[in-house]
Amino acid sequence: MSDSIIRSLGAGSGIDTSSLVSQLVEIEKAPKEQRLNTRQETLEAQISAYGTLKSSLSEFQNAMAALASNDTFNARSVAFPDSEVITPNSVDPGAQTGTYQIEVVDVAQAQSLATGAFADKDASLGESGTLTISFGTWTYDEDAAPGADADAINEPYSFVANDDRAALNISVEASDSLEDIADKINAADADAQASVLLVDGQYQLLLTAPSGKNNALRISSDDATKGDTSGLSVFEFNENEHSQVSETQQGKDAELKVNGLTVLRETNEITDVIQGFNFSLNKADPGNSLTFTVGADKSGAQQAARDLVEAYNLFYQTSQNLVGTSTDENNQTVKGDLSTDGTAKTLINRIRSAVTAEVTGLSGGFTALTNIGIRTELDGTLAIDEDDFSTAFDDNYELIEKLFATNTESSSNQVSVGIGSYANETAPGSYDVIVTTNPEKATVSTNAETLDFSSPPISLGADYAFKVTVDGTKSEDIVLNGSYSSEEEVRADLQAMINGDTNLKAANVTVDVAYTSGQFVFTSRSYGASSEVKFESSDFANPVKAAELGLVDLSDQGVNAEGTVAGKAAFGSGNVLLPPIGSDAYGLNFTVGENAVAAGTVTTTFTRGVAGELTVLIDSLLSSSGTIENREENITAALEGVTEDRVDLDRRMERVEARLYSQFLAMERIINSFQSTGNQLDGILDRLPFTAQSS
Repeated sequence: MSDSIIRSLGAGSGIDTSSLVSQLVEIEKAPKEQRLNTRQETLEAQISAYGTLKSSLSEFQNAMAALASNDTFNARSVAFPDSEVITPNSVDPGAQTGTYQIEVVDVAQAQSLATGAFADKDASLGESGTLTISFGTWTYDEDAAPGADADAINEPYSFVANDDRAALNISVEASDSLEDIADKINAADADAQASVLLVDGQYQLLLTAPSGKNNALRISSDDATKGDTSGLSVFEFNENEHSQVSETQQGKDAELKVNGLTVLRETNEITDVIQGFNFSLNKADPGNSLTFTVGADKSGAQQAARDLVEAYNLFYQTSQNLVGTSTDENNQTVKGDLSTDGTAKTLINRIRSAVTAEVTGLSGGFTALTNIGIRTELDGTLAIDEDDFSTAFDDNYELIEKLFATNTESSSNQVSVGIGSYANETAPGSYDVIVTTNPEKATVSTNAETLDFSSPPISLGADYAFKVTVDGTKSEDIVLNGSYSSEEEVRADLQAMINGDTNLKAANVTVDVAYTSGQFVFTSRSYGASSEVKFESSDFANPVKAAELGLVDLSDQGVNAEGTVAGKAAFGSGNVLLPPIGSDAYGLNFTVGENAVAAGTVTTTFTRGVAGELTVLIDSLLSSSGTIENREENITAALEGVTEDRVDLDRRMERVEARLYSQFLAMERIINSFQSTGNQLDGILDRLPFTAQSS
């Protein structure tokens, strides 16, 4: 409506029509706007209340984290005396308990080798070829021949490769310097360390092996100029050539006595003598023992259970303030912001039921919190009966872990139960596993003439070079450059050289090599259809020499495990059976042994415990597609609806205002018309004929 029209209102009637219209519009708008305001305030309060509820749920879940972890119930403590001989480093959950006496007879030592002197560490050596560095145990002349010439004492006599360490093949280019060779050795990341030292104005390459007698280094090359003062032979340290490399320190094992038993270890960092207790050997102290005790520590689990009760009570009190009613100081009833929200009430009841319910899948022992003295009070909170609580922890501690944390069991050691990334979808309970096909690794055995060791030692070389395919990856040339006294020495070197191949290491595939009944046996370390070992004649430098090793056109492939889980066909991958997607057992995986078929029906169980069940429930409630998120989305949509209703209300009020203005304008026009007519009638009687007044 134009300003000129609005200004014209009231001009004839004398009424403040503009103000009257505004008041009439406001009167009609006010109740509708108040309803929208109330609706908006309620919805915003619910959004805030759900935020409080989510925060409280998260805090409750955080308090359960310790109880959901099996480590909490396997905590250990160590009472260790002050000592310069041994340093205790850590004690892991589940460490073996007991009282121990340890005597450190000797500490481990790493072998060190030093080359001859070089004038320049950065100058190109002008030599090319391959350096092969193997790990293993040296027998020295003093060990092999006590009556040997004194000049020969401590010279390397024979070498047995370490099965557990792959050999290194270092490719040397003519442009490489001494520093370059050191860098290449270090880049191989095999725990052998190389450094270039400046000694008396000249440079020497120092090689340091991992500590331990069985980790000493043997260095050979494909250089034909053995014993020469040039070529790669200057780096060799083996049975046949060691004239230009000095062994500055021999490798040796740590020796300690544990409760009177002699134990040898390669390193001074001891992690596997007393299960779960890790310590360092600092120095030898023969004849003296340290006594200490590793014991179970129940205090952490007890405190975690108390924290659960406290956290639940805080959550319950917070939730009741949100969904319940109370009386204020004026005796007026105060309703929580979610008192009319059915979703919130259902959610809280689900949490309460999960806390007090029996654990699904547990059939014996402690199955609910009430069994350990945690009970529900009349007001809905939890309380601890101290006598029952203490008795449970003192007398049946092993059952408490199953009550709270995830637990898996199997009736046979041929089937173990693993928990996968989708275990939240797994239904707790028992599942029968029947293996119908055992898993197999690819294995090939030599089937021809073996090496002749009637007159040891024998030397092998480039004529015996071959390639092998393991799990689909073909190696580079494997070259046996050693001098061997037995088939066992060849076996150990074969395994080390194959597993040290660049291609196979990059693919992370390995083999085990055995020698039995006159045959070399090569076995992939993986199971299933992807497991493969293959030798092809075309991959041998000399087929005749290949025949001596028995490696002529051999091939084998592994077999996947097959079977059922809870009566449904499982997917076999190597030695693992996976339940069908969507089945109750989905989320678990079952690792089966090589003789699992003979085990028949294996019964397995899976339970989450109180903390596990609550964690899964809260995760689902707090997830992006969970109950709370969906409810918040609905509330947000309702708030957006309020905004839209306000726009609609404003539009309706504009129409009401326009209608009122039009009506009042019409009234003003009528009044103006009356006024104009009245003005015209003024004096009309004086002007009518025969009505003129006489003077």
